[in-house]
Amino acid sequence: MNWEVIIPLLVFLVFIFFTGLYASKHLKTTSNFLQEYFLGSRQLGGFILAMTMIATYGSASSFVGGPGVAYTMGLGWVLLSMTQLATGYFVLSVLGKKFAIMARKIRAVTLIDFLKERYQSKWVVILSALSIIIFLFSAMAAQWVGGARLIESLTGLSYTAALFIFAVSVLVYVIIGGFRAVAITDTVQGVVMFLGTLIILAGTIIAGGGVGNIMTDLAAENPDLISPYGADRSLTPLFVSSFWILVGVGVVGLPQVAVRAMSYKSSRGMHKALIIGTVVVGFIMLGMHLTGVFARAVLPGIEVGDTVMPKIAMEVLPPWLAGIVLAAPMAAIMSTVDSLLLLVSSAIVKDVYLNYVKPEANDQTIKRFSMAVTTVIGVLVFAMAVNPPELLIWLNLFSFGGLEAAFIWPVIMGLYWKKGNAGGAIASILTGVFSYILFHTFMPNAFGMHTVVLPVLLSLLAYVLISLLTAEKYEQVQQEVITKLWSA
Repeated sequence: MNWEVIIPLLVFLVFIFFTGLYASKHLKTTSNFLQEYFLGSRQLGGFILAMTMIATYGSASSFVGGPGVAYTMGLGWVLLSMTQLATGYFVLSVLGKKFAIMARKIRAVTLIDFLKERYQSKWVVILSALSIIIFLFSAMAAQWVGGARLIESLTGLSYTAALFIFAVSVLVYVIIGGFRAVAITDTVQGVVMFLGTLIILAGTIIAGGGVGNIMTDLAAENPDLISPYGADRSLTPLFVSSFWILVGVGVVGLPQVAVRAMSYKSSRGMHKALIIGTVVVGFIMLGMHLTGVFARAVLPGIEVGDTVMPKIAMEVLPPWLAGIVLAAPMAAIMSTVDSLLLLVSSAIVKDVYLNYVKPEANDQTIKRFSMAVTTVIGVLVFAMAVNPPELLIWLNLFSFGGLEAAFIWPVIMGLYWKKGNAGGAIASILTGVFSYILFHTFMPNAFGMHTVVLPVLLSLLAYVLISLLTAEKYEQVQQEVITKLWSA
């Protein structure tokens, strides 16, 4: 075991543990458990808001999978990855003050709370909760596998032991600290991700003899590695442009990102987060994917893309510094997992249990049930991750796209189009989810575009068409909703 690499990672995990203990103090003193546990009592400032959005959005794919693909595809994949630059800016701009004001007015704790009040429909709530539980449970399990594999490769521990360490580290601070613990640790993890990107990029450029030498080596191997079309020329302008739907426009529909837009303290904090988030996301995505490409000139012949980042870090950095840098992908994985864990828990506790099973539950019962549900979900994910089925990886690949296709229009149109109703929302969710699964299975990347594009367009068509056709049926409900949500 390489202790010079392991010790910085252990220090990082211990710090995360004590952060959860610190955040748990707020749960003991709060007068509203739900608001604190699932939303941090809406007290996020601009810097923390930016960092928690970045850390939640950045996952194993940003720090492990993405650079691995860039290693294979070249600079074309860097160009594609930069479609994520405006993600945080876009989410906060579209949802922004309007979403936060409405959420405060109805005391919404989750995205589904907003959908419930906006559409006044049990089926909208149930379909939304099922979408979150099914898609994000699978995505979360795959992230746990990634975290365990990273610990396994660095420490020499068995996969099961590495998975246990990772699972306990995440579960402790989420269960005892809730959203505030997640937000605080996300801030630390966002800073680690930023610094780790800076160090590994600089180290790789120095090891390669400078950017000029690296580009010369890449061009000599394959000129398409430094073209915008990718090493195999598969990155067409249409495909790269359509990717922005998945990682740009569609991110508004991701529940784990959208909930951040209702958790900030003031509009000043939101405006600050717009700037910080855009700059940091741009730097991290550019830096990590460039590192993946540049690594090809420093360490040619790597066959497994997911091993590029650990190998290049160990090659170009001193062991102790490599340990610090490799805390960045660990931070990315943990920050995504903790948010998904809390989101699935809130879907069960807040959106199903409190709405339709036991609405009269008191605060103490809710507290015990929330922590129990979070624990059970963690144990189930651990059990699935011990021997992950191949289907899990497939589900992880389309889980974000499926959620976007399901939620983007009920959220955006629900905010800005008063004629949208429950019929349109139900049709949009069903059309988005099922068409995404069908296209992903039988016609992936149809017409040269990313698979998510057509389902998003079809779900928009379904929302508008069904809302207009059922306008008379929902007229009275809509008048009540408009009076409640749009009144001053």
